[in-house]
Amino acid sequence: MKQDMIVILDLGSHENTVLARAIRALGVYSEIYPHDITVEELKALSNVKGIIINGGPNNVIDGVAIDVNPAIYAMGIPVMAAGHDKAACEVKLAEFTDDIEAIKNAVKAFVFDTCKAEANWNMTNFVNDQIELIKRQVGDKKVLLALSGGVDSSVVAALLLKAIGDNLVCVHVNHGLMRKGESEDVVEVFSNQLKANLIYLDVTDRFLDKLAGVEDPEQKRKIIGSEFIRVFEEEARKLDGIDFLGQGTIYPDCIESLSITGTVIKSHHNVGGLPEKMNLKLCEPLRLLFKDEVRRVGRELGMPEHLITRHPFPGPGLAVRILGDITPEKVRILQDADDIFIQGLRDWGLYDQVWQAGVILLPVQSVGVMGDERTYERAVALRAVTSTDAMTADWAHLPYEFLGKVSNDIINKVKGVNRVTYDISSKPPATIEWE
Repeated sequence: MKQDMIVILDLGSHENTVLARAIRALGVYSEIYPHDITVEELKALSNVKGIIINGGPNNVIDGVAIDVNPAIYAMGIPVMAAGHDKAACEVKLAEFTDDIEAIKNAVKAFVFDTCKAEANWNMTNFVNDQIELIKRQVGDKKVLLALSGGVDSSVVAALLLKAIGDNLVCVHVNHGLMRKGESEDVVEVFSNQLKANLIYLDVTDRFLDKLAGVEDPEQKRKIIGSEFIRVFEEEARKLDGIDFLGQGTIYPDCIESLSITGTVIKSHHNVGGLPEKMNLKLCEPLRLLFKDEVRRVGRELGMPEHLITRHPFPGPGLAVRILGDITPEKVRILQDADDIFIQGLRDWGLYDQVWQAGVILLPVQSVGVMGDERTYERAVALRAVTSTDAMTADWAHLPYEFLGKVSNDIINKVKGVNRVTYDISSKPPATIEWE
């Protein structure tokens, strides 16, 4: 690894991501690890120049205070602590706030003067490092990539293509819960433009059968995740030399999947682990990057801009935007309404001003009027947010004229919808997705 690194040990702080971003903003690479990382694991990391123990109010689990391995203080690597008075190091700071500029000023002397770290964190070095690491990890084996067509998996595909070329096999699974026309677009871009080895699998019926009658959102995620893995496992058996499963996991996926207390916040099909019977090892070169950094990697690789700027889309697809049970008719309604909303954002020049947008199909019906008749049809909610990394988000203040036009278009053009609402809640306390 060409880049110097500051390791952040999570000891119950809410501000790990802000701290990581602050250090990276200084031009120094940083990674976040659990508080109980071993000395051997730390030694295995490349170019670690310093360690920051990031404490906070959540450093008590089941009534017992947690702490780092005391052996880290004897490793010969400078250590600083924030919000952790018990730390056995000289440099101790108060708990960090969410002010990134204040954090930069607080850690600058430690990073550069004490640790002697160089400001060599940039996307050119990161890409070169990852290419080297991928080659070292994969060798002459093949990687099976779960290619959704979203930003994360697309950038992973481009990175793996650069590192291992034809030894990358991309698999696009159309689980029937994609956006309207998105699977077709994936095939066009990656097969014809990027010349990747692409296998297209339409398993819509398989997924919808598994999801029939399921209402609980967490169960939906687990069903889709397990079926994804099974599909890839089945496909891998048909191919020779497949040893790795490539995934577009990024840091917000990881941090939202498991808290320091071990409490699952929500599962993600791409970070929830693999079944014991699966013989594929994971290749996740973006797992410690934020979404904006992933986009910078894409630009460094020369990817088409429209792929880089795509809004995030949940791995389980529209399954988590259909509240209640899932049916083919509900999928059709949501795809049509979502297509109108997203295309409207593009037509009005609003798409790039929004971090993420989509339509939610609500589990309610309401009375409406169509012509001379009363209707009793479904309601949908429009959701659009602004954000940097999805850890927090604010509702997008879209023009009333735009919302009115989209509402009328959805009601007039999507059979089965007679009411449109707009979600003006922020994260926290709400989530970006409704489920």
